[in-house]
Amino acid sequence: MADILFIKTSSLGDVIHHMPALTEARARRPDARFAWLVEEAFAPLVALHPAVDEVVPVAWRRWRKSLLAPATIREIGASLTRIHAEHYDQIVDSQGLLRSALIARIARGRRHGYDAASIREPLASMFYDVRHTVSRALHAVDRNRILTGRALGYTPQGAPDFGLDRARFRAAGPRYAVLLHATARPEKEWPEDNWIALGTQLARDGYDLVLPWGSLAEKARADRMAASLPRARVPERQPLDSVARLMAGAELVIGVDTGLMHLAAALGVPLVAIFSGSRPELTGPVGSGPMTVLGAHGAPPTLDEVRDAVEKLPRV
Repeated sequence: MADILFIKTSSLGDVIHHMPALTEARARRPDARFAWLVEEAFAPLVALHPAVDEVVPVAWRRWRKSLLAPATIREIGASLTRIHAEHYDQIVDSQGLLRSALIARIARGRRHGYDAASIREPLASMFYDVRHTVSRALHAVDRNRILTGRALGYTPQGAPDFGLDRARFRAAGPRYAVLLHATARPEKEWPEDNWIALGTQLARDGYDLVLPWGSLAEKARADRMAASLPRARVPERQPLDSVARLMAGAELVIGVDTGLMHLAAALGVPLVAIFSGSRPELTGPVGSGPMTVLGAHGAPPTLDEVRDAVEKLPRV
């Protein structure tokens, strides 16, 4: 049985975009054992994927806040020792950053990654044993599938499958819509006044409203919006496996370009995606459920355009 290590550490959207590669790899290599090295915050979500036999968590985001602290140094050393202790037949680094390539180098096995022309940080390609050319003009889901297929000896085919079964996570309850207003990049935001106007209409239509958040600034924004909206709630921060269940139960999701929007798409939840500061052709939502993608880099959609898309979107 072949042991294969995948390295895709972050961010949430990138992790979700790697899931179809694992689904396809499992179908092509049913006898293999798959490990996935990922940031600790995303480990509960990765563990939901049926193709993943082992989750290998790392904590770079936490470590870098106190990189020189003795406790951090000890934890980093112990983590790297565990990674080096295992031997893998193949190692696939689809992250393409210097730090992920260094982790691949510490791990033992035949290391695959993008070549210098295909990678975000060209220096990282020096640390791979096998370098693959994959166009940077392709969507992230396609890049991950192509790299994985070339590393494991097959050609990707068919529509992407994220391996997440919405029905498995969905529970009966009142109908609600999730408003994904929060994003770490201000240029990706959609105006609060638009969210309030849209949420007010959804509440009139019989929806409860859920406004998730990830940082204290995002919680403050959610609280402000909820104070102006009927039937709105701001949930407590939860691990990502619980968030997946929250998203799966929604009748509708409207969201800016953020990781949770990609999670909704992966689960097949009816989705209206709002783009304003990024390019949907490269990182837009991919999934089997009904969805409408609005806006483009530097050109956010209007309130009326989003309202119209919500009204026309099929519910499943």
